[in-house]
Amino acid sequence: MATVEHCLCCFEALVAYHERRKPMGLSEIEKSWVEYINTVDENDGDGDDDDQEANVSSKAPQIPALRRLAAVTLPSSTTSSSTSLATSSSSTSASTSSSNTTLQSGISTPATSIASSASPTPPTPVYESPLFVTWNVVRDPDDDDVSLRGCIGTFESQPLSSGLPSYALTSALQDTRFHPISRAELPSLQVAVTLLTDFEPAADAMDWELGKHGLRISFVYRGRRYGATYLPDVPPEQGWTKEETVVSLMRKAGWEGNKSRWRGVELRVVRYQGKKEKLGYEEYKAWRDWVDEKKAE
Repeated sequence: MATVEHCLCCFEALVAYHERRKPMGLSEIEKSWVEYINTVDENDGDGDDDDQEANVSSKAPQIPALRRLAAVTLPSSTTSSSTSLATSSSSTSASTSSSNTTLQSGISTPATSIASSASPTPPTPVYESPLFVTWNVVRDPDDDDVSLRGCIGTFESQPLSSGLPSYALTSALQDTRFHPISRAELPSLQVAVTLLTDFEPAADAMDWELGKHGLRISFVYRGRRYGATYLPDVPPEQGWTKEETVVSLMRKAGWEGNKSRWRGVELRVVRYQGKKEKLGYEEYKAWRDWVDEKKAE
């Protein structure tokens, strides 16, 4: 599953690019994040015993990333988009009000996925995975109201230590639907990292579950090849049925046939699942300021 550290790595890559410095590596970020959490825990525990529970419970909500980890790290306390993955031979349809993402190879794919819930059991570390890095502009933090600012990913498994910073910069600076993200925009950004898992062939276009599976389809129509994908949370966000999802996905791929005859097209369908984590700039900045202060000591 994607982690807060993965998101920090993406922010660190983009901020370091704009500050013209060398970014911290993923392993270094992971170590510092553990220490940062422990520091926050220690600060929460300071003061009178009567105030400790209030301190702990009030601290976590101030930092969303820590709040999501509260069940594990604070035991005393009581993420849209839809896109097409068009092959080079297919046409790209106009974007809708929902946000889109793009593969580095020129393929489009959705930016969001099902966010994993906190678990008392630490997840098994992931070192390689197909991934997507999405940049959003936060319009209303209270409602998680965001608009897409850039997203590029790949279905090819990548070492996270190199793939995350690489795709973080590529999605921020080379998504051709947007101008490159400027330094001035950083405070308004949110990053989301989605790791794709459990790829398996579907028996047919209906052999998948809404909200659980993402879809990747490919087909040939009148001698032309098409392909497209939606991540797991796109259909529920749009309120689509399974049939509406498949037809929309075919449209995104560039198919212009009669939608009432979509079943006549032979589709190859692969279903998969996605594990997403997201992080706002404010959370990144709090951690980064702590890192800088620690280095200055």
